[in-house]
Formats: sequence, structure tokens, C-alpha cells
Amino acid sequence: MKKILNNVVTVFVIMIVFLLIIPLPTVLLDLLFALNIMISLIILLITMYSKSALEFSIFPSVLLVTTIFRLGLNMSSTRQILSNQGYAGEMVKAFGAFVMQGNAIIGFIIFILIAIVQVLVITKGAERIAEVTARFTLDAMPGKQMAIDADLNSGMITEEEAKIRRSNIQREADFFGSMDGAAKFVKGDAVFMIIAAVVNLIGGMVVGMAMEGMDFWTVVSVYSIATVGDGLCAQIPALLISTAMGMIVTRAASDGTLNADMKQQFSSQPLTLIIAGGVMIIMMLIPGFPKIQLFILGVSMIVLGIVLLRGQAQVAAADGVMPDYPAGAEEVTELEYYKDIDNVYKLLNVEQIEMEFGYSLIPLADESAGGTLIERVVIFRKQFASDMGIVFPSVRMRDNQHINPNQYVIKIKGESVASAEILMDHYLALDSGGVIKEMDGIDTIEPAFNIPAKWISEQDKLQAEIAGYTLIDPTSVIVTHLSETIKNHAHELISRQDVKVMLDKLKEISPTVVDDIVPNIVSAAYLQKVLALLLKEGVPVRDLQTILETLADNQHTMKDVDITAEYVRQALKRTITRRFQDGGQIRVLTLDTETENVIVSSVKKSEQGSYLALDPQTIQQLISALSDQIDRVKDIIPVPIVLTSPIVRIYFKKLIDQFIPNITVLSFSEIDGSVQIQAVGNISI
Repeated sequence: MKKILNNVVTVFVIMIVFLLIIPLPTVLLDLLFALNIMISLIILLITMYSKSALEFSIFPSVLLVTTIFRLGLNMSSTRQILSNQGYAGEMVKAFGAFVMQGNAIIGFIIFILIAIVQVLVITKGAERIAEVTARFTLDAMPGKQMAIDADLNSGMITEEEAKIRRSNIQREADFFGSMDGAAKFVKGDAVFMIIAAVVNLIGGMVVGMAMEGMDFWTVVSVYSIATVGDGLCAQIPALLISTAMGMIVTRAASDGTLNADMKQQFSSQPLTLIIAGGVMIIMMLIPGFPKIQLFILGVSMIVLGIVLLRGQAQVAAADGVMPDYPAGAEEVTELEYYKDIDNVYKLLNVEQIEMEFGYSLIPLADESAGGTLIERVVIFRKQFASDMGIVFPSVRMRDNQHINPNQYVIKIKGESVASAEILMDHYLALDSGGVIKEMDGIDTIEPAFNIPAKWISEQDKLQAEIAGYTLIDPTSVIVTHLSETIKNHAHELISRQDVKVMLDKLKEISPTVVDDIVPNIVSAAYLQKVLALLLKEGVPVRDLQTILETLADNQHTMKDVDITAEYVRQALKRTITRRFQDGGQIRVLTLDTETENVIVSSVKKSEQGSYLALDPQTIQQLISALSDQIDRVKDIIPVPIVLTSPIVRIYFKKLIDQFIPNITVLSFSEIDGSVQIQAVGNISI
């Protein structure tokens, strides 16, 4: 018995197919007509009470089943009308007599109006809604995917919750695509009803006059009542289904089988069964309606609804919660939400790294649309961890309707630090020195390195490559800009929590080093400052063991963190040399001896550490000399490097960062002896 109940939908669909072939007695036909009306009413009520599409996600399949059911009933009733002198059961007769009220012309006018409403108003409108909603849902998918990834990156949801939400979005899109096609079922059903009405009337008149020997007016009276009654028996449920279709098109798709979902979702709304049963009881008051069939269906639905409602109440009581009734439950308002002070504190969270996109750039981050931005960021995080020794936080990505559609903004700790505009379907063309022919394009500046560039359309891509341009796709432009921004702000992103994780990882392989030094000699907070100073100048911190041992060996200088960091840099000279050497040599600009002596003599010491106190005129002369040398050797050294003595390096670096940022300053003690130093310029004041 249980297996039969679990497969009742399958059995029902098979029975519908036989309706097209096997003649049905009028008593059974009355029952099925009543069942058709009841099912349509239940479907309409479920769509009205459902809070989300997931509560009735099988609607496209239900739509197909009910359409076939109506077609089968139309075929059976047409067979009875033509073969049984216009009699197709009490339901058909009662509908025809009740609507026509003894006047065939009025009855036909009402029937035609109902048919027009069904075809041109309800069905056409629902079909259009399904089509438009399907398109808008697909357009909104990238933004929803980005919101899920952003919540996952920020830690607001778990990986499992993210998978569920992604699955719901995909099912939503599938549902709307199904609804766009399912709307054609209802439209075709409405057209068939009109055809069936014409066949019933004309065919009935031919059969009545030619085979039954009826006179003309008797034939018109008998078969017009049957035609209108049969049409109304099918069109009223179709109207209910069409209305339900218009209500459900904003829902998402189901992920279960039709049998399981039908059983679960129909039984999850017991009030709809009770209301539908009550309507069946009330319909017994209509003259001529089959009271026994309506009473059986009405009482059955009421009893079933009460049983299910009590079951829900018992489960809710066992769980300690109130049952979720379809009506009367209101959504929590914004004011109610923020009455909880914990929800207000959520507004204080600051994202470490954020990216905001204009709406035209959303497809770049939408994996379902072929976007590879998220994948590229993940790859860069791995590469950055391998190169620099830290793992930067997850990048929260979101759309922003208040910025230019082609613009993106990079934020560090809630504040914008970089932005640029990207042209979709274009390539960024860079002149790397080998351009043999200028091309037309939209002039711009490459955002990561501020290099003049052009936006070249896709159709000009081949010509630009032949002309010698280096072409970069939009995703690569964004990833490069993001990577350079993260590198420049890595010292801001390393937190004490990150330091703790790094120490825990090191402790797994070198427990003695960590236990002896942290926190006995070096605190985690002091270590964070040293690591931040190293990262600020692009020095990797992967060799944390060497850094800790160097700090322990030079603990006498720990009062001045800048000086301590200089000792660490010298201990990491192989790492520093590897980053800046090219082909076994390093091309540098040097400071002459007199200039270094001026800097050293201007160093002042205080309780907080040492600082440089140069007069403004000397500073201006030094910056001018440096700028002249950079301009002179820019073709030889694209990224200028200044080499100084160890005692001068830190002060010279702090000075020039205020005027010419992104200049690499190294000391002789930071260069490995295996590398040849080539001085291509000298800075002198």
C-alpha cells in the first residue's frame, strides 16, 4: 500500500493517457470533472500561500499533468456528447443549464467571452510574464553568485551553505526556463477547448439530425447545453491554473523527484486542502450538481487537511517552536531587525579587501557565465603566498549600482585605494617598444603601472598583434591591478591573527624555535611590526625561522624596530638578491660618500628611535639629483634601485618615499656576494 501511495502520481499520469482511449461512464466522468476543479483550486491556493518558489517548485510538471488531464476529460466528454445524445454527465449538464438559463444565444456569448479571457488575457499574460522573468533571472545570476562568493569570503556563510545557495540559484534559472516553455501548454490547451466546442456543436447537430432524427431546435437546445457545459468544465480549471502560473513565475526550481515533491509540497499546506474541501461542500448547493461526488471529495480534503495540520502542530510542539501557518506570519521589518543590538554590531565589520563592480563587469566574476576572475584571484593568492610568505584575506566581491557600469573599485579596510574603468569586448593594447604601426583605439592608462595604452576592439585584435602591440584581456587587467594593489598594501593586511597562524605552522616543524623566542624574547605584536616593515618594501617573509632567530640574536636593538628590521633584511640577503638581480647582476644608482656623510650627520636619536633631520634646501637638492639620475637611466633600469651603505639605507628610504614612492633602496649588506653590482649612475648633492 505504501509503495502505491509513493507512486500515486505515476499511476495518475498513466490513467490520464487511457482517458484518451477508453470510454468512461458518466458517473466516473462527473467525479473526474470535480477532481479537476478541486486540483486546480488547490494549485491556485498553494501559489498564493507559498512564500518562495521552493515550496512549490514542481509547478511546471504539475502544469503539464493537469493540462493532459483536461485534454483527456475533453476527449471523453466529447465522445459521450456525440454518442449519448448530448449527455456527458451531470456536471456538464448542470454547467450548461446554469450558464445558459434556457437561452442558447446568451449561453454561447458567455462561453465565447470566457474563452477570449482565457486565451487573450490570462494565458497570454502569464506566458509573457514567464518569458520576461526567465530573461531577467538569467541576467541577475552573476550578481547573486557574486553575493554568495562575497558572503563566503567574509566568513558569513560556510562552504556547505554556499553550495546550497548556488544550487538554488541554478535551480531557479532552470525553473524559469521550464516555465517559459510550459506556458505554451496552457495556451495550446485553451485553443483546443475552442476547437472542441466547435466540434461538439457542429458534430452534435449532424449526429442528432442525421442519425437520431431530432428536429433542428431540439438539436440546438441539447447540444448547445452540452457544448457550453463541457467547455466550462474544462475552462474554469484552466483559468485557475493560468492564474496560478502568473503567481509562480518568480519561484525557483525543485531538486527532488516529482513523486516525492508532489507528496511533500501538497501535504505541507494543509489549510489549502481544508479550504478546497470546503469549496467542494459549498458547490453541493448549486442546483443539479452531483452532491455525492462533491461531498466525498470535500469531506476527504477537510479530514486530510485537519490530520496534516495536527501532525504539523505536534512536530512543532516537540521541537519547541510554533507551526508555520501560511497566513498571518509577517516578515521581520528593518526596524524590528535592528532592535537586536547584536545585529547593529554587524554593521561595524570592516572587510580587509573588497572589490566593487559596475553592472557591465559582473559577467567577469560569474563562473556560470564563463567568468574566470574568481579563479584567477585564487591562483594569485596561491602565488602570492608562495612568493611573499603570507596569505592575504579573501576578496569580497559585490556589485555597486552607484558607480560607472564599466568601473571597478578596490578597497582596503573599507576605504577605496584604487579604481579603473574596463571596456568589455575590448583588449588593452600596450606599446612594449616593438610597435611598427600605430592603431586607432580609445586612449587610456594601464591602471596597475600607469602606462599609456589603448583599448582595441575584438575585431581589431589580429591587426594589433601584427602591429606589435601587447594585448591584455579585461580579466587580466583587473587581476594585475588587484595584485599590485595587494602587494603595495600587504603590510596593512598582515594582522596579529595572521602572525599567530604563521607561528602555529612553524611550530609544527620547528617547535623549539617558537617556544624559545615567542613570547619570551619577541612578542607576537613586535614580530607583526617587523614583518609589516619587510612587506612594505617587498621583502618576502617566508623564512620565518630565520627572522625569529635574527630577532633573538639582535634583541639589544629591539627598542628601535626600524634598526631591528635592518638586521633582519641583512639576514635575508639571498632572498632580497634573488628578487632584484637580473642575469647574475644588479644595476643600481649609488650615493656618493659626501651625500651619505650629510645624511648620517643629520640623524637624530630620541626615546622613540632615530629620525633624519635634514634642512629643506638639502632635501630639495637630494630629490632633484635623484630625479635627474632616474630620468637619465630609465631606459637601462625600468625599475630604479638605489644602493647605499647599511647605516644610511633606512633613513634615505623614508626620505624619498615622501617624494618619489616605489623606489627600491638596498644596502651593500643586503646583496649576496655571488651577484655582480653594476653602478649606472651616482647621486650627489
